[in-house]
Amino acid sequence: MRRVPDEPVAYRIWPPVAIGVPLIAGWLATLAWGDPVALGGWRIPVGMALVLCFIAWNGWALWLFGRHRTGLLPGQAARAIIEEGPYRLSRNPLYVGLLALYLGLALLAPSVWALVLFPAAVLLVDWGAIRPEERYLHARFGAPYDDYRRRVRRWL
Repeated sequence: MRRVPDEPVAYRIWPPVAIGVPLIAGWLATLAWGDPVALGGWRIPVGMALVLCFIAWNGWALWLFGRHRTGLLPGQAARAIIEEGPYRLSRNPLYVGLLALYLGLALLAPSVWALVLFPAAVLLVDWGAIRPEERYLHARFGAPYDDYRRRVRRWL
């Protein structure tokens, strides 16, 4: 009989920290040294669109967490695999949304250095949150999660 954990594994890095540290580091670099290139006026509508997409996308994903009464925060047990809404397109829509917010804020600031550090945020989220969560969900749900993983991409 396979042991099913009641509680998720501890995150190595809390997702808002994984995303926030590179963003803040980029802003601080911009304040200290300025940006090496100017971002044109296009950055404002694109940045606003990304922030609005974050609000709608993450709002939808969070609403589904509540509807399915499953754990969202570290330490809360997952009770269901959500396969509808944005979870049909991405196994990690909340992280996709947070990364869209990162880009939107970096464009609105503006901070070229924050944009340069964006890959670091992606890697930190992948390593520090997504991979530990995937191990937990595999241990918790087994074959149904593995099937979901085969059907839906990690990102988009």
